[in-house]
Amino acid sequence: LNQSEVDPFNHCYVLFIKLGLTYDGMMHGEAGVPKTGILILILGVIFMKGNCATEEEVLEVLNVTRICSGRKYFFFGELKQLIKDFVREGYLEFQKVINADHWQSEFLWGPRAYAETTKMKILEFLAKVNGTDPSSFPSQYEEALQDEKEKAQARISANCLCRYRFLY
Repeated sequence: LNQSEVDPFNHCYVLFIKLGLTYDGMMHGEAGVPKTGILILILGVIFMKGNCATEEEVLEVLNVTRICSGRKYFFFGELKQLIKDFVREGYLEFQKVINADHWQSEFLWGPRAYAETTKMKILEFLAKVNGTDPSSFPSQYEEALQDEKEKAQARISANCLCRYRFLY
């Protein structure tokens, strides 16, 4: 979370979330309030639930924040449509799987989420919101550290490959 002073005379501040995500609803012509907060919550649920979360698990967490499916909200419309927008824009992946004797909908991180943020940034945000630190979630913390290490190695490899091509 970051803050920015918008009115120095009245000391008014705006809080905003800065985790590298660029989603603001503009790809499909919407203007208005950015919806990254809801996206970050959904990505957090997916990560905390073992990198895939059922539709019910996602909706349950959003219901706790008083964002309920079936209602139309001024800032983002209907929740299920917003989630479909996240899928369409590559932040989430949606799949149907058979669980016991019925089909179940699950969400995973999409390629754009992986490209624009990290598991560590999401975990740090969730820890901050809960008044704790990321290591308070040991399995997720280890996974996020491993993810950071792999991304760093990939950047180094790509950088070396670019230099090699430049030299020859």
